[in-house]
Amino acid sequence: MLIVADENIPLLDEFFAGFGAIQRHPGRAIDRTALGDAEVLLVRSVTRVDRALLEGSKVRFVGTCTIGTDHLDLDYFAEAGIAWSSAPGCNARGVVDYVLGCLLTLAERTGAQLPELRYGVVGAGQVGGRLVEVLRGMGWDVRVCDPPRQAAEGGDFVDLPSILRECDVISLHTPLDASTRHLIGAAELPQLKPGAWLINASRGAVIDNQALKAHLHGGADLQVALDVWEGEPLADPALAALCQIATPHIAGYSLDGKLRGTAQIYQAYCRAMGLKETVQLSDLLPAPWLGALELHESAAIDWALASLCRAVYDPRRDDADFRRALVGEEKQRKAAFDALRKHYPYRREIEGLPVILSGEAPHLAQLATALGCRLL
Repeated sequence: MLIVADENIPLLDEFFAGFGAIQRHPGRAIDRTALGDAEVLLVRSVTRVDRALLEGSKVRFVGTCTIGTDHLDLDYFAEAGIAWSSAPGCNARGVVDYVLGCLLTLAERTGAQLPELRYGVVGAGQVGGRLVEVLRGMGWDVRVCDPPRQAAEGGDFVDLPSILRECDVISLHTPLDASTRHLIGAAELPQLKPGAWLINASRGAVIDNQALKAHLHGGADLQVALDVWEGEPLADPALAALCQIATPHIAGYSLDGKLRGTAQIYQAYCRAMGLKETVQLSDLLPAPWLGALELHESAAIDWALASLCRAVYDPRRDDADFRRALVGEEKQRKAAFDALRKHYPYRREIEGLPVILSGEAPHLAQLATALGCRLL
């Protein structure tokens, strides 16, 4: 059996070599020729998998090592009888860590006190839901907008105009579909509070990038952190220059998240084919570089928050790397965007970080627990 896979998917041999031969290709280069006689196709978000790619092929299973599925033609899969799976939640924690890093950076640059702000989370699925849990766990004021969940569950949700009007920080975590394309555009941007922070780590087209650029060029009092861009891998250098934080779609690029995604697709393939799982992710994860952190009971809460988060991840390095890559002609910038993702440095997650508390410190225990650290 032949397996065709995006070359950026880790642990392919460890999880899939027992099923057949593996051919690796750049994700954007997987076309009908590259597919050949493959029966299994493993991709990430940069590969469009639809009728044009698969019709007449031998593919019977498609796996995407991502949360999102907007690059998959699920209607065609159903019509053609092709089994498929995404990896829901695989990189959710990495995105949460990214947002926390953005909050710390923006707070430093503006002088804002994070506990005093009101947070609006738009989209409360795998990623947004976990972000809400972390922020509320720290005792912060959080409003949530998720119309599908509100329709299904009821509960304490608010509409988008209320989020825009009332929140100091808006973090976007929606899938991309007809209802969310340009969810934030020329009509919505003026509704934001003066001095608001806007973070997008979902899909680029959830924000109308041209409208955002015009809004910022007009002198809007708005702090922006963008990890995703319309037209990827061609990001707009002029828009990036107006952002406080700009990164190349790496918010969820923790090592744990990438490996978890491959493991989830392996498990889904085994289920679809009626096979027994013989490989466990826990046997393949490397030891983290940071063994533990010890906090004294006298530690200030804001210092402890920054120390715990930045000991694991700080988006400022990704911002600096990306800005250096935004030079040259379009072809050069596209290649640089993909290279930053392909050669992304080692990064773990805050969740599970061992923390030792010295003395009686219930406020620090609450913080560490909210962040998902493991108290020793």
